Amino acid sequence: MKKKTPETLRSHRWFGVDDKRAFGHRSRIKQMGFGDEDYAGKPVIGIINTWSDMNTCHSHFRDRANEVKRGVWQSGGFPVEMPAMSLGEQMMKPTTMLYRNLLAMETEELIRSNPVDGVVLLGGCDKTVPALLMGAASADVPAIFLPAGPMLSGHWRGQTLGSGSDTWKYWDERRAGNISKATWMEMENGIARSAGTCMTMGTAATLAAAAEGLGMILPGASSIPSVDASHARLATDCGRRIVDMVWEDLKPSDIMTTEAFENAVTLAMCLGGSTNSIIHLIAMARRVGDGSVAKLDLDRFDALSRRTPLLGNLRPSGKYLMEDFYYAGGIRALMNRIPDLLNLDCITVSGKTVRENIEGAQSYKDDVILPRDQPLQAEGGLAVLRGNLCPDGAVIKHSAAEPHLRQHRGRAVVFENIKDMDARIDDPDLPVTKDSILVMKNGGPLGGPGMPEWGQLPIPKKLLKEGVRDMVRISDSRMSGTSYGACVLHVAPESFVGGPLAFVQDGDEIELDVANRKLTLHVSDAELAKRRAAWKKPEPYYVRGYGQMFTQNVQQANEGCDFEFLAAKHGPTPEPEIH
Repeated sequence: MKKKTPETLRSHRWFGVDDKRAFGHRSRIKQMGFGDEDYAGKPVIGIINTWSDMNTCHSHFRDRANEVKRGVWQSGGFPVEMPAMSLGEQMMKPTTMLYRNLLAMETEELIRSNPVDGVVLLGGCDKTVPALLMGAASADVPAIFLPAGPMLSGHWRGQTLGSGSDTWKYWDERRAGNISKATWMEMENGIARSAGTCMTMGTAATLAAAAEGLGMILPGASSIPSVDASHARLATDCGRRIVDMVWEDLKPSDIMTTEAFENAVTLAMCLGGSTNSIIHLIAMARRVGDGSVAKLDLDRFDALSRRTPLLGNLRPSGKYLMEDFYYAGGIRALMNRIPDLLNLDCITVSGKTVRENIEGAQSYKDDVILPRDQPLQAEGGLAVLRGNLCPDGAVIKHSAAEPHLRQHRGRAVVFENIKDMDARIDDPDLPVTKDSILVMKNGGPLGGPGMPEWGQLPIPKKLLKEGVRDMVRISDSRMSGTSYGACVLHVAPESFVGGPLAFVQDGDEIELDVANRKLTLHVSDAELAKRRAAWKKPEPYYVRGYGQMFTQNVQQANEGCDFEFLAAKHGPTPEPEIH
């Protein structure tokens, strides 16, 4: 049902009035070769495109933007493409996480400052999904997300390769001396075969699934392979649908409710998704509406995980890849396995409810999307830990850890930072055994800086040669969603600001108890107080520019690592005046 008229469109303030400024706006549109019949009285649709030659996941977005335009024209809208910063996970250093908030700010301001009535967001690579959705939530004009889609499955010598997951696996074998450089190069030529995001259940696939659970992606679209013809048709569908959303005035604040966020979390848990999803979903929730959605926190994540079975048999927790998942039925089929765990009445960008979107969806391969009574494990893939080592929480993807390490007590081998670890991890004289716990400091939001994906600390080479392939590892950094192992991450507060992790020393006993959600440093309060008194706060990494803004404003991992001043609780930003 239409709620908008041409006179109430946001773009009407730029183009529809009879004054000198509107004359200038209209004449400049005509400068590009468009006439009144192209745009007058029609929704102006911004296509926010994160294409870049430095973002391999998005290399097909030039074509997809044109396909979106086709859909917009078909539905009577006026499409305008607006490039935005591209966060290429593989290429940007020190980490794309440092720039997630910058893209979120750019997205918000692109929308707010330009005469657009609705937007199609083109993204997919890890930090792009939350950044675009954070910006769109803050701007709160009708928006729909077009995910990049996973790349094709990798192949090598008759084996199927998964991006990230198999990189870590075979790099360990290379370091152990079990495979040659020539073999390693063969894998390099076969592991990434097309445009698109990682085809394992890494951060990109997790965030796409969560965004569909949130209601911001068209039904079933989050797992379509990037080069499947269905993906091109999806782009045109998004273009058509966003025009209707503008007339309906269906905005992110109508869709991204508390209940919708719980659906998103439930899907991430059911898929054994990336630990990064916790940070990003918390950050997104704090951008919405009046801030009331911000009650999504670590404890709520853990509660939802405990009640959700792990049904996605996908690497790194399981066996299959995203192509398999899509052709087995995809997200709609998975959601239809757990309807009792979802808020089915939530509205989505389709204009329909979750209940309507998943009606009739089936799984066509039960080994990929497991039946409810045959889960990979009884609870979700992620767990939130508490204890004196992480007063504000830590996380672990326990579904991807060796089971015997989920309850473990060992002595710490401590690295002060990533450089210290790189210098000593393969030292034959490193005092480490398979029962040791590797600890790395200064990998958090400020210590990294930017909280890089350093959390899958490498197994020392001498242990690899003994056959060890997993150990308990603890840090305040993140790890790739494609990674695996008994890695405790996001320890908060981080060591750089004087969190307890800063005071861990070689030989300290640490106990991990996933079942009881505990992470305990077995050092007395008196000794910790003594160490705290001797600790000196490090100097900030950045003294100017965006880095300084990040340093001065970023929140800790348990709060989503957003800038506090961007939270919805501070109230809306006014529409720009036109003079």
